[in-house]
Amino acid sequence: MSTGPRTTPSLSVDDFLGSPVRAGASISPDGSTLAYLAPRDGHLNVWLENVDGPPRPRCVAADAHRSVHTYHWTNDPRWLLYEQDGDGDEKWHLFRVDLENPDAEAVDLTPFPSATAFGFEMAPTRPGKATLWINHRDPAQFDLCELDIAEGRLTTLAQNPGQVMGWLHTPAGELYAQIRTADGDVELAEWHPEKGATRRVTTFPGADYPMGIQPARLTPDGTGVWLGSHRDGDRTRLIRLDLATGEETEVDAHPAFDLDTRSTVFPALPSALICHRGSGELLGVRYLGERQVIRPLDPGFAAVLKNLEKLSDGDVSALSSDTSGERWVVSFTNDRDPGLTYYYDHTTGTSRLLFRPYPHLGPEVLAPMAPVTIPARDGLQLPSYLTLPLGQAPTALPTVLLVHGGPWTRDSWGYNPLVQLLAHRGYAVLQVNFRGSTGYGKTFLKAGIGELAGKMHDDLLDAVDWAVENGFTDRDRVAIFGGSYGGYAALVGASFTPDVFAAAIDICGISNLVTFLRTLPPFTRPHLISNWYLFAGDPADPEQEADLLARSPISRVHDVRAPLLVIQGSNDVRVVKAESDQIVDALRNRGVEVEYMVKDDEGHGFVNPQNIIDAYRAADTFLARHLHAETDPQ
Repeated sequence: MSTGPRTTPSLSVDDFLGSPVRAGASISPDGSTLAYLAPRDGHLNVWLENVDGPPRPRCVAADAHRSVHTYHWTNDPRWLLYEQDGDGDEKWHLFRVDLENPDAEAVDLTPFPSATAFGFEMAPTRPGKATLWINHRDPAQFDLCELDIAEGRLTTLAQNPGQVMGWLHTPAGELYAQIRTADGDVELAEWHPEKGATRRVTTFPGADYPMGIQPARLTPDGTGVWLGSHRDGDRTRLIRLDLATGEETEVDAHPAFDLDTRSTVFPALPSALICHRGSGELLGVRYLGERQVIRPLDPGFAAVLKNLEKLSDGDVSALSSDTSGERWVVSFTNDRDPGLTYYYDHTTGTSRLLFRPYPHLGPEVLAPMAPVTIPARDGLQLPSYLTLPLGQAPTALPTVLLVHGGPWTRDSWGYNPLVQLLAHRGYAVLQVNFRGSTGYGKTFLKAGIGELAGKMHDDLLDAVDWAVENGFTDRDRVAIFGGSYGGYAALVGASFTPDVFAAAIDICGISNLVTFLRTLPPFTRPHLISNWYLFAGDPADPEQEADLLARSPISRVHDVRAPLLVIQGSNDVRVVKAESDQIVDALRNRGVEVEYMVKDDEGHGFVNPQNIIDAYRAADTFLARHLHAETDPQ
């Protein structure tokens, strides 16, 4: 069936999924220098240039093997830090770069081969120091350590007995721990390095917080902590918890939206709390509905925000300022003008465009992402996004149902390179926030309990029916595509409902819930009680084990008929390679068509640019062949 003539220039997979020319910009604490990520030796690395005068760009973190995605300014202009793991194994190390000696090699500040470090945080009250969570003593337990950045010395502040999910270290040196109790609840308690938890401050029901309490940030004076809470309500709002009394005070709330807690799952995304870089005081709060809303809590920041929002019709994304709060760098989320990044000087009121990460992509070739609400069969309203190809009649289109991971996260509005590639190829792209997704209230989240391969999958099917009934979709040309939990959903689609989907693509997806849960990293085990064990089941219980297996695609391989593409990283520690191996082997033994791509230098999600291109070229060709698209993949 013809989908109409193309009216936009033909672009390749590389055009959408290739590395940006620049991205991830932030300004130094003194406001003199811009840091950003840009390619060198085929991988993203950290670059610096001057804010005033000639830019003089220079690469300061040059990893020729693997792209760098996360870096940190310090309050000493000599040092810059960045994070790197080993070929996707998620053993994150923190490296120090000497900006005064550009020829010196980066120094590994966490030189423990089998350990991972995260939770990096610096406080204005401890110049030259940072805190980290590191499992160098025991792979199952993250201890709290303090790092002397200049000397490279680590000091253990508290050892984790196994149930601590996170740490808080006050300016006065007091310690507090976020603890997952044996019943699955989340407890915040005062912590003594030798005695452990000495005083409970408060407790939250674990079923309401599958990923813990987020955000959780100390107030600058250390007497309280800002928390995202939906205690006594459905929506997540911001409260202040007094650490001495346990009293909770509402700081801010949106009448219809939850706090934007996506950075809990994707640390590279901006935090819900916008704080002053110098003082740590709270300036504003991010909420997320169909689009983002920032509520300023400080009059000075309100004036800054008003001017920043004039620079683009997108949503304010990454935001950094100097310690005075006068010089700012801001990037924007926009479905059709991705990553637009500006410098703004509040003293003078002047601004200038710094860069477009993808200068060849703009509204003339990118398709609008439209928020839509889809009714599920039981009446639950499913917030979703529909992207239709440009220059084609929006009727009877081949369609890709793109399922997000997690499942405790959500799809949101903005530029998505895969969505745009698919739309450019002539597909309608449907993204559904099925029950169990976060960001839509406590009731919506908990509606997913016990519903893997049940109502969570029904929501996806109802979305396909909606797209067909509204004329957007050709029922015979629908593919299901996802990564991680989304990969599991793709396998469920192919095995549980084989008549619905003409093709399926699984990237690092779960094929057997029992083996998946038994091979998760050791440090996740104490916390599974309030997420995977609650929502899916505990394989240690024979009855629940049987139910988990019944909800696993591996138990339905005899029903799979549609062609399948599986993509996997060998070093994946979350969904290990055996999850893909076993479903591929079982299907090939039955003669079902399966394409299988494995990258030996990747983990849970690909980082190296060429691997990303290879994976999505394969997906592009696979979909064109099985959905009978009329545009040739490149």
